[in-house]
Amino acid sequence: MSAYKFFLYLHSGFRYVVLLLLVVAIIRAWADWMGKKPYSEGNRKLNMFAMISLHTQLLIGLVLYFMSPFVQFNSSTMKVHDTRYWTVEHLTAMIIAIAIVTIGHSKSKKAALPEDKHKAIAIFYTLGLVIIVATIILSQRGLLLMTH
Repeated sequence: MSAYKFFLYLHSGFRYVVLLLLVVAIIRAWADWMGKKPYSEGNRKLNMFAMISLHTQLLIGLVLYFMSPFVQFNSSTMKVHDTRYWTVEHLTAMIIAIAIVTIGHSKSKKAALPEDKHKAIAIFYTLGLVIIVATIILSQRGLLLMTH
């Protein structure tokens, strides 16, 4: 197996860990915010692991970015949908989503009240997830399909 294929499958497979952690963190944050529950150590760890998984996915993706035959820097990059998507759109959207989640995590850490902590996670993580899902769907490869 080539290094490119290894990182491709790693990035594609790790997506499920990222999505699972994000969805669980989001559901728990919304439920705890609406239910006016205290912010526990379990909340903090789940939210942190969701964010760390996103950052790890970004690092794997950056390695893949510089190995990928779909990433090209030439005069036709912006004219060809697949090349433009993998060279510009996917990376840009994912960095924006990860930045939004990271901002939400930071706001949650700085908030004094449990409701505000849950609210920051619920809103920012949800926004990040929406961007991630939309970006994956735009790849036209499917949200839950393995990349070949």
